[in-house]
Amino acid sequence: MASPPEGVEPAVIHAWSAPRSLSTSLMYSFSERDDMDVLDEPLYANFLRVTGVDRPYRQELLSKMDPDGNKVVKEVIFGPGEKAYRYCKHIAKQRLPNLTGDLMKKGKHFILIRNPMNILPSFDKVVPPSFLELGVAELVAIYSELCELGSPPPVIDADDLRRDPEAVLSGLCEDLGIPFQPQMLKYADGKLAQGNFDGIWAPWWYESVHTSTGFSKSRRYPMTFPFAFYDLLEQSLPFYNMLKRQVRRTTGSLLPPPPDPPLPVPENKKILVWVGDELLPRDSARVSVFDSVVQGGDAVWEGLRIYDGKVFKLEEHLDRLFDSTKAMAFSNVPSRDWIKDAIFKTLNANGMFNNAHIRLTLTRGKKVTSGMSPAFNLYGCVLIVLAEWKPPVYDNSHGIKLVTATTRRNSPNSVDSKIHHNNLINNILAKIEGNLAQAEDAIMLDQDGFVSETNATNIFMVKKGIVLTPHADYCLPGITRATVMDLVVKENLVLHERRISLSEFHAADEVWTTGTMGEITPVVMIDGREIGDGKIGPVTRQIQSAYKVLTAGLGVPIPRNAEA
Repeated sequence: MASPPEGVEPAVIHAWSAPRSLSTSLMYSFSERDDMDVLDEPLYANFLRVTGVDRPYRQELLSKMDPDGNKVVKEVIFGPGEKAYRYCKHIAKQRLPNLTGDLMKKGKHFILIRNPMNILPSFDKVVPPSFLELGVAELVAIYSELCELGSPPPVIDADDLRRDPEAVLSGLCEDLGIPFQPQMLKYADGKLAQGNFDGIWAPWWYESVHTSTGFSKSRRYPMTFPFAFYDLLEQSLPFYNMLKRQVRRTTGSLLPPPPDPPLPVPENKKILVWVGDELLPRDSARVSVFDSVVQGGDAVWEGLRIYDGKVFKLEEHLDRLFDSTKAMAFSNVPSRDWIKDAIFKTLNANGMFNNAHIRLTLTRGKKVTSGMSPAFNLYGCVLIVLAEWKPPVYDNSHGIKLVTATTRRNSPNSVDSKIHHNNLINNILAKIEGNLAQAEDAIMLDQDGFVSETNATNIFMVKKGIVLTPHADYCLPGITRATVMDLVVKENLVLHERRISLSEFHAADEVWTTGTMGEITPVVMIDGREIGDGKIGPVTRQIQSAYKVLTAGLGVPIPRNAEA
């Protein structure tokens, strides 16, 4: 690209980073371009003057660099030049409130990040590390301000840059709207280059860069972390992780990064989840690796559905939750009122008052060390309230297909299904069989070969006008199941609860499944056999209608703040 005429303002590229983030190596990389001049931290003197921060080179720097930040912005950063582009290496903490808004509004910006885990081991060679010195919070503020200005900046990670410099630099150049030049992958020995543009602080900070000529591979194993900085690591990681989610993904090639997988309900991309005793954004809602649910699936759960501002069968679900905690010998279980309050807070915060579903989980809690024994659980239980926008998960208008799994339902001799626990491997194995058969779910038999339930729901059948459902010996005695059994009687139908063989289901006139997630779901085919005439039967429709009336009228109202 031809150089602009003398006196023409170059297009400015602002590189924002924290210290020890390969920012100097990246500056050297851009300096190798034939269309680029570079500035090394042009706002450093303004930073020292305004903040009063001490440095070994403070007086020398203030005497040789202009400490008037706004003058530097106008005359140096955006001043005339001889090259088409000007690269400005900025340290995030040097962006101070006294600077003109033009700094952020003009030019093209990008952000370079690095995991504080890799910064802190070598940070204190010059100055003691602190949250302010790291500058990760200021990087987030810069990213947010640029987004508000309508120009979300590219974000690159130093570890990716080391792993695949060509892919990262090519992608960055594309995002900045400039051509990639291969000479960016190697740069002159810093000892030769420093006389051109290094700041006077280079002898204190740039020693390792001055012995390099490119982006070296990361160490295979990390340095031992200085645990005196453990608290600082905890403080800074959330800011790094927020920016990490914005990083342009590279896989070693220049192919476009894969898109995020689509969500069944896109509105659930931004939800608030209750974990422990607080509400957190979806991507921040996590439990400890020491939690029992991670260590051994040691938790109990319930599914709740929201209709017209009410939680359906809330008390019944909480009854079963507490029964499960008693059977599992949980300690320090939260009170019923506390759990209900967490549910209501979650629903209010998300504005979910209809057509929503809650996955309510109570873990035995965090352990003091990894291991199986509940004696290690000394912190108390952890509550998770995961509320999502979620219509019924099955096609209740046309029906679904089922296959029979070879995986048998748990016997009370092993794990009693009346405990609504999170250890769902038994059900998941059956679900895998259903997926492979391209069926919506799989029927699970008991140890004697009789039908128990599906991998996710209870099951009913109709034969000659009589409604039948298996005993709840090997299956979960579902709350929707119990509700439907009551409805069958109220609708003046005959109900039998007994052992039912698979061949009886194959020959049934009608079949449906029940569950909070799916409500009343017609089954039109089992193992390739049409149920009845392959259409939704009259008894199924009758129960669906009765259930719809019931859900519209019953439920615990969700309390809300009074309108102002």
